[in-house]
Amino acid sequence: MTEIGIRPLARGEYDWALALNNSEVPHVSVHNISTWPTLLAMAAQVPVVEIGGRPAGFAVLFLPGSAYASENYRWFGPRFPRFLYLDRIVIDGPARGRGLGRALYAAAMDFGRRAGVPILTCEVNERPPNPESLAFHEKLGFRALGRQDAEGGSKAVVMLGIDL
Repeated sequence: MTEIGIRPLARGEYDWALALNNSEVPHVSVHNISTWPTLLAMAAQVPVVEIGGRPAGFAVLFLPGSAYASENYRWFGPRFPRFLYLDRIVIDGPARGRGLGRALYAAAMDFGRRAGVPILTCEVNERPPNPESLAFHEKLGFRALGRQDAEGGSKAVVMLGIDL
């Protein structure tokens, strides 16, 4: 069995992560060479999942108090004074189905516990639909906390949380 590892994103991997991120639009928001480093600098943590020593995916995590202007991140603040927000998780297509997403979620939950937050939050698109992601989150034990229209009504998302 090939070994799965988790480590922080290195500065030299920003271009790789940006390309992988943008390959998954509309399930994640698009970024460019000028917005991407700013997003990553605001994050509390950006874990990378490796399989066999090669990076295959990443997540971007935010704690409360960040300057991050995402309407989905901002939805959680008034409802949860302490939370960890998983902004995005992206796994390279050929590496899917090997437990890499679960490994990133386990790392996020561990980080959240160490940070003293009681809940890990995220959102999943309902419009456009992302049924694979919704099913994945349900299997992990996430529950729906609410819904909102996003991006001027072009998207609808379900807000999810899991107790830590």
